[in-house]
Amino acid sequence: MTVTELLDRAHALGSDPRNTNFAGGNASAKGVERDPVTGGDVELMWVKGSGGDLGTLTAEGLAVLRLDRLRAMADTYPGVEREDEMVAAFDFCLHGKGGAAPSIDTAMHGLVDAVHVDHLHPDSGIAIATAQDGPELTARIFGDRVLWVSWRRPGFQLGLDIAALKEANPQAIGCVLGGHGITAWGETSQECQANSLEIIRTAARYIEEHGRPEPFGPVIHEPLDEVARRERAAALFPLVRGLCSTDVRQVGHYTDSPEVLDFLSRAEHPRLAALGTSCPDHFLRTKVAPLVVDLPPEASLEEVTERLRVLHAAYREEYAAYYARHAVESSPAMRGADPAIVLVPGVGMFSFGKDKQTARVAGEFYVNAINVMRGAEAVSVYAPIPESEKFRIEYWELEEAKLRRLPRPKPLAGRVALVTGGGSGIGAATARRLAAEGACVVVADRDLGSAEKVAAELGARAHRPSDVAVAAAVDVTSEEQVVAAVRQAVLAFGGLDLVVNNAGLSLSRALLETTVDDWNLQHDVMARGSFLVSREAARVLLAQDLGGDIVYISSKNAVFAGPNNVAYGAAKADQAHQVRLLAAELGAHGIRVNGVNPDGVVRGSGIFASGWGANRAAVYGVEEEKLGEFYAQRTLLKREVLPEHIAAAVFALTGGDLSLTTGLHIPVDAGVAAAFLR
Repeated sequence: MTVTELLDRAHALGSDPRNTNFAGGNASAKGVERDPVTGGDVELMWVKGSGGDLGTLTAEGLAVLRLDRLRAMADTYPGVEREDEMVAAFDFCLHGKGGAAPSIDTAMHGLVDAVHVDHLHPDSGIAIATAQDGPELTARIFGDRVLWVSWRRPGFQLGLDIAALKEANPQAIGCVLGGHGITAWGETSQECQANSLEIIRTAARYIEEHGRPEPFGPVIHEPLDEVARRERAAALFPLVRGLCSTDVRQVGHYTDSPEVLDFLSRAEHPRLAALGTSCPDHFLRTKVAPLVVDLPPEASLEEVTERLRVLHAAYREEYAAYYARHAVESSPAMRGADPAIVLVPGVGMFSFGKDKQTARVAGEFYVNAINVMRGAEAVSVYAPIPESEKFRIEYWELEEAKLRRLPRPKPLAGRVALVTGGGSGIGAATARRLAAEGACVVVADRDLGSAEKVAAELGARAHRPSDVAVAAAVDVTSEEQVVAAVRQAVLAFGGLDLVVNNAGLSLSRALLETTVDDWNLQHDVMARGSFLVSREAARVLLAQDLGGDIVYISSKNAVFAGPNNVAYGAAKADQAHQVRLLAAELGAHGIRVNGVNPDGVVRGSGIFASGWGANRAAVYGVEEEKLGEFYAQRTLLKREVLPEHIAAAVFALTGGDLSLTTGLHIPVDAGVAAAFLR
């Protein structure tokens, strides 16, 4: 029952962004269970583990600790200078098998004498916590029901401080943690939740009723209208992503929410942005400060582009100087000097991370920071924790240890793929393989419903499916639709790294039965369509300056002359030579162009299902349902080629092991001697 109550409370609090942000905050509950070793009762604490999210917390995400051992640590505590040593001791307090790793907040929850404890990062609470006169505001707003605790880095000493404060003030329901957030407690889960909400809502109500109307100052420029804003964002995003991937390749997220646009339209945004965020959960994801473009919305694209390059170089220099100012001999090495947040007045916010979820959450946290700054400036002056304290957390050995526990990135992590014809057959199999290897995938297909189905499948296990894959409707014969699909990919993930030209069709007819329309259709889809997709993708790849891959799904018919197949074979030969031409042209930019030549992919194939299979079966004099078997028997390996085999070849070309290969066609045909490359 204790665990159920804790999870219910965590979900209720964590699902509302007004209470805490994704993966932010913590909650715990204490109770008694039977010890399976002694048969006696044992006091336990269940607390959200390191890296978990309150809104989606499960029992497996809880750390379970023995309270007698946890409380005994207070007797052996060596003092604040060595408090980090206590974290390793948490492992010796664990009870039972499994469970999550204890977080740094474990001491706070265990040492406070209350059955239930919440630690949250609500915008309203952090606004009071970061106000210049936070202690006075806390007393004015809450009286003695909620008390002020001056900033201290999370850890064992903070747990002792809050425990002592509660013991000395039995009337208190919680506290405001300077520069950080809030903590509340209760003897029942319902009471604890009610106390948390009372603090959050009371602070929000005070800010609303007493705050000045324009805390960010007057409007100095209006944002661009939505169409112009999105167009500018799509034009800038690949460049910004490339700059912000100088150290490590990043995925991007674009935000043009009202909060962001309003902040960037106001006179005070440069001053406030320069102060940086305050709550550790914020700046660990957003870095200590964003990069802010100091040009008005009406500046030309060329002016903004050039200014971004200058500002990015300056940002990297300043970040290196920030590290040098505060690093000591034991500090971890500098992780990277690129910004995680880039703010462009009139356009919005670009946020970055190792994957789409990390990039999106970084943006969400900066929106939280904007709300915090608005609240603090409304009733006081925004005063975040000192830069030196931010460094002590950002380059904390405990944070470094958390990073070391992360699983090794998948081969395509941080890469964005666009797969045409991705709604079925080879395209769908390729999209699945690329996503499984860590890529963000844009599933592009003329049939939007099929693309949406595949994209939903790819993202089914993600916190938000669109963090893994999105669907795009595109007829590759339409230049406008191809441009729109590439723009959609850019706005969804920041750019492109890997493009698979897979869209295709075939009409199997003898020469004298092949019409001009038959010829034009197949060349429009495969030859012209691949050209259009490659051209628009290359614009993005060149702007990013990160290299990339373009893969053509061609055919053994590009080199093998079969009967009744002139239009299809010629179009595939066109695609095959595009591979060679583009490899020669784009290689200087680190962009590799390769092809895959399948044969006889019957099962799951959209082409075969659309009539091509019946036609080919008639040509070869076999039953259509036995066509795959027929193709297999004519190969050297006597095996049927499946969509998954083509997807494996795409991954082999793009996964890293063939990094010096370009201009190559890989046959995936189970061995057709007549189609051997010469």
